Amino acid sequence: MRKMLLCAAALALPGLVMSTAAEARPDLRKMTCAQAQNMVRQHGAVVFTTGQYTYSMFVSNLSYCDRNQVLFTQFGQTRDTPRCPVAFECKEPLFPRGLSRWD
Repeated sequence: MRKMLLCAAALALPGLVMSTAAEARPDLRKMTCAQAQNMVRQHGAVVFTTGQYTYSMFVSNLSYCDRNQVLFTQFGQTRDTPRCPVAFECKEPLFPRGLSRWD
């Protein structure tokens, strides 16, 4: 009986943790542009809910990126602005630095 209860608890725990994590993610659509920008500035990197089934990570500076990535301005829809420049996103550049056809 005790073994069965432990198994049931072990199966239920991941679902509880997953739902708590999803609820903790701030929804960009419910914030003002200034609130979203300030949250990224304060925390450095924030994963926002951007749609019903989508999310995205916004970063404040290059220290949150891999060494081969660069910063690109990332826009998002907020409560007061349809295209708010919230912060940056880390992306690999289309053409690596230092490689030029014209050298």
